[in-house]
Order: sequence, then structure tokens, then C-alpha cells
Amino acid sequence: MKTVQMTLDADLVIAVDQAAKKLHTTRSAFTRRALREALEKLKVSGQEVRHRRGYEQRPVKDGEFDVWESEHAWGEP
Repeated sequence: MKTVQMTLDADLVIAVDQAAKKLHTTRSAFTRRALREALEKLKVSGQEVRHRRGYEQRPVKDGEFDVWESEHAWGEP
């Protein structure tokens, strides 16, 4: 692990400390988790943008997925 120095607003530090205490963890652990979650959210958001652009460039054609209809297993109602 690497130690880094960050500058944060005082009210943010207080909120993080309160949340960390409530979750029975440390400020550092809470922050690591929050950063990982933010990075994952950014990654997923980027994938969604790429998928949307792909479908805009090559829209689904009528009947394109009909071959898969027989593969659906919806279960009993």
C-alpha cells in the first residue's frame, strides 16, 4: 500500500469519519472502498456509452434476435 496526502474540505472529513465509525472501519478503509466504487461506476458508465454508440451506429434489425426466442426459459407463472 502507498500513503498519499490529500486535501479535503473539513465538512467532508467529518462526514467520512462519522460514516467510518458507523460502519466500524477506518477513514482510510472507507476512502479506499469509496474510490474503488467510484472507479467501477466510471468504468461501467464508459461501457454503457460505448454500447449506446454501437447501437446508434448499427441499430438492431427486425428479426435479428428471433433465432433466440426458442432459447428463452421464463419458467412457470
